[in-house]
Amino acid sequence: MTIPLWILTGPTACGKTDIAVEIAECTNAEIVSADSMLVYRGMDIGTEKPPSEIRTKIPHHLIDVVEPWEEYSVGRYAKDFNGIVNNLYQQGKPFLVVGGTALYLKAIINGLFEGPAADWEYREHLKSLASERGLCYLHQMLTDIDPETATRLHYNDLKRVIRALEVYKITGRRISSFQTQFGHKNPDYDCAIVAIDYDRDILYKRIEARVDRMIQRGLIDEVRTLLDNSAGLSKQASQALGYKEVIDFLQGKYTFEEVIDEIKQRTRRFAKRQMTWFRSFSDIHWIRASTQDTITHLSEKVLEYLAQGSKIS
Repeated sequence: MTIPLWILTGPTACGKTDIAVEIAECTNAEIVSADSMLVYRGMDIGTEKPPSEIRTKIPHHLIDVVEPWEEYSVGRYAKDFNGIVNNLYQQGKPFLVVGGTALYLKAIINGLFEGPAADWEYREHLKSLASERGLCYLHQMLTDIDPETATRLHYNDLKRVIRALEVYKITGRRISSFQTQFGHKNPDYDCAIVAIDYDRDILYKRIEARVDRMIQRGLIDEVRTLLDNSAGLSKQASQALGYKEVIDFLQGKYTFEEVIDEIKQRTRRFAKRQMTWFRSFSDIHWIRASTQDTITHLSEKVLEYLAQGSKIS
C-alpha cells in the first residue's frame, strides 16, 4: 500500500505554519509536523510552536512528544510518523505534512538509514581535533577509511563528517555500506512536495522580525524556566536555534544586544543550509513568494498545485 503524502516545507520564517493552518481549515485536514524541535514540551516561544487554541481546533501530530531532557532521534521520528500516517490514512482522515527539518523529510521521502546511536564522547573528541588541526584533518581521516563518503561530503560539513567517522568507529563498517537504500524513493509514500521560496533579502528580514518577536514574547524567561528544571536539557534540545545562544547569554558569554545578533546570524546560516538540502530533493515544486503575498494567496497557490496531482488523504 502506497500512501499519498502532501508535504509543505521551506526555510525557517517562510510562513509554513500559517499557510498550513489555512489549508487545514479549507480542507478539514490534520497537520503532521516534520520539525525536530516541536517535539519538545516547554520549548514553545523559540520554536514558534502553533498556539494551543489552533491545535485545539486543528489536530496536530508529533508536537509535544517528549520532555526537553529526553533524546529524540530521526529513527524514532520515522517510526512515530509511520504509525500516525498509517492510522490517519486507514481512517480516511485528510492530513498535511509540514516542517523544515531536512533530515526528517529525507527519512519520509527516501526512507531511513538507521545507524548506531550517537557516541557523544567520541563526537567531542572529533570536534576537538577539528579545532586543533582543522576541518581538512577530519576529512582526510574519513578519506582514509571511506573515500566514497568523503568524496560526497565537503570538508566544511563537519556534522556529517563526524557522523561518518562515528559510524565507522562503532560498527567497523563504512557508512556508505549502510546507505544502499538511502537516496531512493520510499516505496511506502507517494510524495507531492511544495516549498515556499523568498528572495534572500526578504527572508532575512523575516528571520530578523521573527527573532525580535521571540525575544519580546519572553524567550529568555522560557530558557531560564527550562534550565531551572533539575533534569536539564538534552544535547539536542540545548543546541536548538535560539536556545543555545540564550543559554550562552545566561552564562555571561553575550550581552543582551549580542545574543540577539547571534541568534539572527545563526538562523540566517541555518536557512541557507535548509535551502541547500531542499534543492537536493527531486520533484519539489517551488512557490515564489513576495512581500505582497498574503497567507491566503500563498495557501491557495500551494493547494492548487497539490490538488493537481494527488488527493489529500
